[in-house]
Amino acid sequence: MARYHRLMTTHRLRAPRVLALVSVLAAFCLAPPAPAGAAEIVPLADAVGRVPVVPEQGSAAPAPGAFPHWNAGLVPDDGCDTRGEVLVAEAVEAPSVGAGCLLTGGSWTPYTQNGRVTDAASLVVAHTVPLAEAWESGAAAWPAARREAYANDQGAPQPLTVLTAGTHRARGDRDPADWVPPEPAAHCRYLAEWVSTKLRWGLDADTAEMEAMKVFAEGPCEDAVVHYTVVPAAP
Repeated sequence: MARYHRLMTTHRLRAPRVLALVSVLAAFCLAPPAPAGAAEIVPLADAVGRVPVVPEQGSAAPAPGAFPHWNAGLVPDDGCDTRGEVLVAEAVEAPSVGAGCLLTGGSWTPYTQNGRVTDAASLVVAHTVPLAEAWESGAAAWPAARREAYANDQGAPQPLTVLTAGTHRARGDRDPADWVPPEPAAHCRYLAEWVSTKLRWGLDADTAEMEAMKVFAEGPCEDAVVHYTVVPAAP
């Protein structure tokens, strides 16, 4: 718990880059990842141990168009792209859906902050693991089709989330070593969904990111669990 408080009270969230890689690798070996397509529910600490630790790969940002989004979504003829479908699905009060997927009315309660939002235009459908972070964590080596699938993933609830525009700007492309939601009650869900997405898509973590995840998993989020399925790579 003391490590958690140090992490949260430093000027920047990034933890020191000193990490006991031997213990992380040992945890990874003792907790092998689930086979592709199999559903897993594991404690957050065990799930963190399944994320491989390697230096970040690729350039600082993906090339324009590297992650095509938004595509036609799950129902190509419903008039909404992936973004619109997620907004409709995540509404706590259903909006009216007009031509061109224009949403009117409805309300949303993004879990990363307190309060209700009633204007869909002020919301962002965000990638839980931002595209630039995914690029640096292994996606740079993926074929284009897999990157498009990642960017539009509605096959599980964790990869795409609804944020206010302000929260989205504040987070940017940062990982949990540099940013977590300002609302403490959201920390554990955020970490669980981050780890779930990394495992689902076979993404790795750098050492500072791993240290931050371990701080939460071994401290305030020790009772959190991670739900995930693995998206297999194309043969």
